[in-house]
Amino acid sequence: MRVVLSTYGSRGDVEPLVALAVRLREHGVEVRVCAPPDEDFARRLAGVGVPLVPVGPSARALTTAAPPSAGDLPRRAAEVIAGQFEALVPAAEGCDALVATGMMPAAAGALSVAERLGVPSVSVTFQQLTLPSPYHAPLAYPGRPFPPEVTDRRTLWDLDARNINELFGEALNVNRTAAGLPPVDDVRGYVVGERPWLATDPVLDPWRETPELDVVQTGAWTLPDERPLPAELTAFLDAGEPPVYVGFGSMPMRSVKAEAVVEAVRARGRRVVLARGWADLAPIGGRDDCFVVGEVNHQALFARVAAVVHHGGAGTTTTATRAGAPQVVVPQAADQPYWAGRVAELGVGVAHDGPAPTAESLSAALGAILSPETRARATAVADTVRADGTAVAARLLLDMIGGKRP
Repeated sequence: MRVVLSTYGSRGDVEPLVALAVRLREHGVEVRVCAPPDEDFARRLAGVGVPLVPVGPSARALTTAAPPSAGDLPRRAAEVIAGQFEALVPAAEGCDALVATGMMPAAAGALSVAERLGVPSVSVTFQQLTLPSPYHAPLAYPGRPFPPEVTDRRTLWDLDARNINELFGEALNVNRTAAGLPPVDDVRGYVVGERPWLATDPVLDPWRETPELDVVQTGAWTLPDERPLPAELTAFLDAGEPPVYVGFGSMPMRSVKAEAVVEAVRARGRRVVLARGWADLAPIGGRDDCFVVGEVNHQALFARVAAVVHHGGAGTTTTATRAGAPQVVVPQAADQPYWAGRVAELGVGVAHDGPAPTAESLSAALGAILSPETRARATAVADTVRADGTAVAARLLLDMIGGKRP
């Protein structure tokens, strides 16, 4: 039995597929992951023995380049969609199922490949804001803000569908026509389908049922991380009180200075673990109260820190919440303000006001969460977060391959 897992995006899009791939292999399934060719993605997959089929250009290069203009998006989407057709057709030939996730044009391309090959497929999202619902508004694309006077959510979702068609429809249909497939007149509807999967935790991301969609919420796709922390990091952690972790993952964080971040933590009398991330953060001048890390086991590290300061990616938010760590979320884009709001609503942390923290603003945010009360609340919520998302998803996928309706 063979399954292809396809995505295009940042580490937060790839890591859940690593977890599902490992779970599927426990069931004897042969798995391939189609993802951007970035070295850290290939290394992560190689570490669990799963092959990477490289797709498209480097995700890091696109993310850390200048922010795209409204005119850039269709061009980038065309590159991504063409890359899906080029790489997935040979990778998915003869497979039993295809899982499509990642940015909208990538998922549209992957699902089109599955359609061409006659392979059963499922569309998956790692946050609910791309699923039409009367209970939340859609995300706006760069350069295409919604009219401020429009507040009706159904109208906003109609505008969202129109924007997606204008941005991605031509590129998708050019590739579909070349592959002998009929054109799609509703790209979002094609990607979402009637029964999408929502791979998020229901405590962190509660989905409210709607008559339009039969959403299957599996729980978050996380892999128990058995990797030991580096010896030097362990020694740093053992040498004093729990530090504050600061890391912004795949975000370029152009307006953030490492010195300001470290100063904010020091102002609270804490040491700091600073993650380089795609922003390449590193303070100037060596002091023994700051430890800089690259790739590291977040599950183990977050269990040993006083707080986690991060960008609000779905994966980092879930990992910090499961670890019972108080959080300061500094959202940058896309779904990150949503996760920041959920952290605040659950009482396990605060949402920073704005995407560019200063030493003063970040110190104030840390002051609001470095308390016994927030720690106790974070510990209590941690006990409610499920850990079986990949087991649920693997069983659903196997049932789908076997012709059962889950």
